[in-house]
Amino acid sequence: MKKLVVLTGAGMSAESGISTFRDSGGLWDRYPVEKVATPEGYAENPALVINFYNERRKQLLEVSPNLGHVRLAELEQFFDVTVITQNVDNLHERAGSSHVIHLHGELTKVTSSRNPNAPECIRELAPDEYEVKMGDLSSDGTQLRPFIVWFGEPVPMIETAIEYVEQADIFVIIGTSLNVYPAAGLLNYVRSNVPVFLIDPKPVAVPSGRTVKVIQKGASEGMDELEKMLLL
Repeated sequence: MKKLVVLTGAGMSAESGISTFRDSGGLWDRYPVEKVATPEGYAENPALVINFYNERRKQLLEVSPNLGHVRLAELEQFFDVTVITQNVDNLHERAGSSHVIHLHGELTKVTSSRNPNAPECIRELAPDEYEVKMGDLSSDGTQLRPFIVWFGEPVPMIETAIEYVEQADIFVIIGTSLNVYPAAGLLNYVRSNVPVFLIDPKPVAVPSGRTVKVIQKGASEGMDELEKMLLL
């Protein structure tokens, strides 16, 4: 079975109603990134940061996977699919994707403020626990913080992601500007003879020297078209 590796970004979930960060009117317009997505912001005002992610979690209860998520999950019938996502939502899993690597953490999980990547401190929240409060403690006695990779923090899953990209027989990019590193650099690890597809309604600057088949559509329409192309 061919290995299909897919890199997804905010555009993958935009049709589900999850705010993208970088577009006009997106989350960064309303919340300064340095206040809610950096270790310094968390140290300065942990209550603000915790509440910001509480609101993001509650939004998950109001949205559903879109057709793009569903089509991608369906491809597991025909390919060995690995999804590498920059998104912190759980829409890929809810659509049925069984192998998802989260580069930037997971919204439905919390962890220790002291050792955020310690496996024994990472905990999945049930929907009725989505409201984390100041004073809620991790197993090591520190304040529970979101299990999110903030700007300036290392990306623990990047090495794992690179290993899968290097083995890909087909590589697909969906809904990402290719501006955020290290995720944007994953394209450099795709073998030269491997076909690369890019789905995005907006023009994306693709690194020169790489042949990429561009499908200039949103995630749902684009996945419909890609599925037909791959299954011909």
